[in-house]
Amino acid sequence: YYLGKKLDLNNPVEFNQKIQWLKTYYHPDILTQLVDKYSVREYVKEKIGTQYLNELIAVYDKASKVNFDELPHQFVIKGVHGFHFNLIVKDKSKLNRKRARFLMNKWMSKNQYFRGGFEWAYKNVPPRLIAEKFLTEMDKDVILDYKFFCFNGEPKFLQIDVERGINDQRAFYDLEWNKLEFYNKENKVYEGEMTQPENFEEMVWAARTLADNFPFVRVDLYSIKNKTIFGEMTFYPSDGRKDFHPLKYNKILGDYIQLPHLAEGQKEIKEI
Repeated sequence: YYLGKKLDLNNPVEFNQKIQWLKTYYHPDILTQLVDKYSVREYVKEKIGTQYLNELIAVYDKASKVNFDELPHQFVIKGVHGFHFNLIVKDKSKLNRKRARFLMNKWMSKNQYFRGGFEWAYKNVPPRLIAEKFLTEMDKDVILDYKFFCFNGEPKFLQIDVERGINDQRAFYDLEWNKLEFYNKENKVYEGEMTQPENFEEMVWAARTLADNFPFVRVDLYSIKNKTIFGEMTFYPSDGRKDFHPLKYNKILGDYIQLPHLAEGQKEIKEI
């Protein structure tokens, strides 16, 4: 509906078609842990170490338990069970606490599976809130977000989000740091050239290690003063609703996803 294309789950070809197939049939239980922004921390710890995790300040199972007086001057609160559940506080003295609590209560009432396009991994994630350290980069109002697209455990390219929430822009690069020509029409293309982080090879290693052997996962990382910090893992980018342009890339990128075999009569795949 969103892309103006008929979905054939029996023979998916393009990237977004295969994302819909994975939503429908690929259901290893670990996906629920990995999309949960709190539970995924244990996975990151086991795979690459605690040094790659952002500092955790607090965990809450109710919005009413958030005590702003106990939080530092700057912090971030996230809903672990979906996306766009973010409260970024740069100056606590200017925070509208009533509005913030209203938003958090709203987040806690949502289930991402039913909220969007039946993103299976979110279906059984318990709603919680986490408070984390506010991350900053020198000379930037918003930190850069490096999103590695990984296929069967191998990063192929990355998306870099620039000035999110202020002047949203996006660029795609390959792992040799060549700017790629494809883009999403819904996002403004960053016309300049990005500077490769000094810790880029470490970021690639971290993405590859965390991606394990999943048919597809996007691993989001930050580079803060050349220190690699884990962001999140995403199995259904943009809910599978954004085409790549030029359109030929939808098949090119779709070919990177090698779907697991679904036997006749089998309703879902539970093993990685």
